Amino acid sequence: MAPNGQRVHVDSGMGVIWLIGWLFTIAFAKLSFWTAVLGIIIWPYYLGVAVR
Repeated sequence: MAPNGQRVHVDSGMGVIWLIGWLFTIAFAKLSFWTAVLGIIIWPYYLGVAVR
């Protein structure tokens, strides 16, 4: 909480945009359920390695 009693809430909404984009990608690529789950788990790892 801020010193003067006011609460500051920051929400850019990027998580929602990411989720919509990911669901679109799964549908566009016609991935099966388990392939999509595997992609959700593995993709952030490879993205992090590439950015590093």
